[in-house]
Amino acid sequence: MNQQQTLNDLRDIVHNANSKWWVDPITREPKIRNVGELLMLVTSELAEALEGDRKGLMDTHLPNRPMLEVELADAIIRILDMAGGMKLDIGGAFADKMAYNSQRADHKLENRAKEGGKKY
Repeated sequence: MNQQQTLNDLRDIVHNANSKWWVDPITREPKIRNVGELLMLVTSELAEALEGDRKGLMDTHLPNRPMLEVELADAIIRILDMAGGMKLDIGGAFADKMAYNSQRADHKLENRAKEGGKKY
């Protein structure tokens, strides 16, 4: 199984598990989710990951795990759910982006070390 297929399989698993969020709870009709709202939900998970790491916190729901770890998982879940709900080929985009990034001149160590190079 390649990474493209695997990521799209995870997308489908996550979206199926979260399908209740894609239905109006009153009418039970499918609803179109707002892209801005979905992206901000991902952002909120990343902000919680930052706060957990900054304070060295363990997660409140999974107390055996660092909050950083759990909130990053939440962000991945939200991204995969969004990709599933919007029928995005996240696996294909991931594979293409990894291939592209592997060849980028501005990602090479020697170019990052130059004046004005990317530090992160």
